[in-house]
Amino acid sequence: MSSSKPERLGVISCPGTEKFSSEVIYYLKKQYVKKYKRFAEKVSEKYSMPMEDVWIAMNLNDDMHSVRVNPRKAVDRYHPPTFELPVKFTRFANGEFKTEIQASVKGMDVFIIQDVENHYPIAVGKGSEEQVLSINDHLFILFVTMDAVRQAGASRITLVLPTYPYSRQHKKKGREALTASWFGKTCEFMGASRIITLDIHSREIENSFHKLMLENLHASYQILLKLRDLVDFSDPDLVVVSPDTGAIDRNKFYAGNLKKPLALLYKERDYSKVSKNAGDSNITRIRLLGDVEGKTVFMADDMLGTGGTLIEAMKALKKCGAKKIICSISLPMFSGNAREYFDKAYKEGLFYRIIGSNAIYHDEDLLNREWFVSASVSDLFARSISRLYHSRSLSTILDNSKMIQQLMKKG
Repeated sequence: MSSSKPERLGVISCPGTEKFSSEVIYYLKKQYVKKYKRFAEKVSEKYSMPMEDVWIAMNLNDDMHSVRVNPRKAVDRYHPPTFELPVKFTRFANGEFKTEIQASVKGMDVFIIQDVENHYPIAVGKGSEEQVLSINDHLFILFVTMDAVRQAGASRITLVLPTYPYSRQHKKKGREALTASWFGKTCEFMGASRIITLDIHSREIENSFHKLMLENLHASYQILLKLRDLVDFSDPDLVVVSPDTGAIDRNKFYAGNLKKPLALLYKERDYSKVSKNAGDSNITRIRLLGDVEGKTVFMADDMLGTGGTLIEAMKALKKCGAKKIICSISLPMFSGNAREYFDKAYKEGLFYRIIGSNAIYHDEDLLNREWFVSASVSDLFARSISRLYHSRSLSTILDNSKMIQQLMKKG
């Protein structure tokens, strides 16, 4: 079997993840076309063979090691695998879910993609009525899909979860569950060997697993690509602000790479109060450590739920004299009526733009808003999947400082 062609790599797209999965698969195919073409060019040069003859020879070699040969495929070019596995999902009247794998996955390396924060109406199965699924609905679809893949004989199961569910329940102050840990242990027990996620809320979570590996990707490079279109990186009045103490490491990373000063908002909260919408924050006091007078502020956070705390942070920065505020959110949930509150805040001039990744699905209603900028992390996940399949290191992806420094040089 050719090392260039990933015949044993399969991707399953859970309901509600179709758009993100299709983008990931697009980049996967693009990578392998590029890789296979580069490989063919080297063979052509080494053996002084015309490229057409190289393609024929390579395709002949692949067909000789394949179980099935498609007579309709051209022999003079590379054909990337489809990657996506056919799956039938069913939701019964009582709320139970069923997953049927409709192709052999024996010995395959299967990647299951699930967006647990997609709260738009979704049809689970062809012809079924569209319904809004809760996080727990998405999780049970994930569980039955994992079990179906395991029962079908896959050699390895990797979960691609852009949002790690229950990640904010990673520590306890009293008699409460450590649900973030429980979820990972459950996935491990069901046969998952690895979870790929994006900017997890707390790295402490991975300390609770036995063998399961957690790959925590970062959207910093993709976010800075979008930020470059909004501000001048050489602007002396650009300052990075951490919205709270929990986000200090993330913003310190941005400040260090941008070579800009770092400020901090210190928030005091009433934890007996649970925020249900953006106008109902549990913050009791905010203090600024640093200077933002007349400056352009860049502020990064991992997730945005109702958005109430972020809006309060914007108000505090404006009171301290900030000229322009740009925020980046790796996981922009916009729960409840958050987008309406941000519409109002934008009209009031509290902020200029919010950069959010496409790790969570949103419809055109949000994507077309003037104040929202979408940063794609689809290629980031595709490269991670390819590297893991070929047992290659993820270090250059997990630590993207070199890529960012090259971006800084370009200006």
